[in-house]
Amino acid sequence: MKDRIYLSSPHMGGTEQHFVKEAFDTNWISPLGKNVDGFEADLQSYLGENKEVAALSSGTAALHLALLVTGVTKGDEVICQSMTFAASANPIVYLGANPVFVDSETNTWNICSETLEQAIKDRIAKGKKPKAIIAVHLYGMPFNASEILKIASKYSIPVIEDSAEALGSSYKKQKCGTFGDISILSFNGNKIITTSGGGALVTASAALKKKAVFLATQARDDAPHYQHSEIGYNYRLSNICAGIGRGQMEVLDKHVTLKRKMNAFYKELFSKTEGVSVFTEPSEKYFSNHWLSCILIDQAVTGYSPSEVREALEKQHIESRPLWKPMHLQPIFKEAPFYKTGVSERLFTTGLCLPSGSNLSEEDKKRIAAALQPFL
Repeated sequence: MKDRIYLSSPHMGGTEQHFVKEAFDTNWISPLGKNVDGFEADLQSYLGENKEVAALSSGTAALHLALLVTGVTKGDEVICQSMTFAASANPIVYLGANPVFVDSETNTWNICSETLEQAIKDRIAKGKKPKAIIAVHLYGMPFNASEILKIASKYSIPVIEDSAEALGSSYKKQKCGTFGDISILSFNGNKIITTSGGGALVTASAALKKKAVFLATQARDDAPHYQHSEIGYNYRLSNICAGIGRGQMEVLDKHVTLKRKMNAFYKELFSKTEGVSVFTEPSEKYFSNHWLSCILIDQAVTGYSPSEVREALEKQHIESRPLWKPMHLQPIFKEAPFYKTGVSERLFTTGLCLPSGSNLSEEDKKRIAAALQPFL
């Protein structure tokens, strides 16, 4: 049996073990140490914009803390992009708040600015001004930051930027992860770089970072005994995982280049295939890391569906996946308010994520091309 080709598997750069070994050698096997400090400094240097970074156990933890320090509490409403992974929305519910979902625009597949403003106006008219907006850079494609931030500013609503999939992407040459009042990153095993599991909270405020780290380390008061005046969480990144992250930062730009080459590979592969379009930047303002390369299939033109392509790839031990099922279609969120454009439902029914790993070999590409040949 041929080896399985995965959608986006971890890709080590070579120096990760050096940093991990240093953690073992110095016995810093804990959620603090030289690697944690170094990883945060590396991220701050990479992102620029004078940002502060708190390394955490996951992107979901970062979103949870971002909502907490924004002041979201029980009964509040938080607007969230519907076309995203559940981790973007779940932390809203952790706090007893209520998600309000907004549909996507066609160009970027991200939150639609016009529909966002409609939702804000409607919630205000109902006496429920949203406490925050969670906007997502889907599959590494930046959202329309100019419009989203302008609307958020108009109504004085903070933006939490979900950049879990977009480290290395940029909008108008500014790095994703630096647009929000608070931003979050993810280093899960399938992301552009990984710490096996991990995430980060990004902010311009040193005081806010300090507060996030305090909450992430069980909210221990400054006392010789264990004293807690607030509820805390065990959300800090370990020094070992941070060591992996330090090694990964050395190859981040290389990974972005390789991901973008995979996108170019699919654009060339489908260049003469009517009814299939490869997701790419709508204009030069956008620079995507192409964390995952995706296609849309017009079955009326092609005569085949995304599921048929996925099943054919699976027979060749090649992983592919439908696009994220929108949050407003999820059973757990079926009662949540939703402001519709129709875009996310169309994307879900016509889209497919293709293997996009930065570690795919030329032989892997040949196997993928051969498996897709009947559909070209």
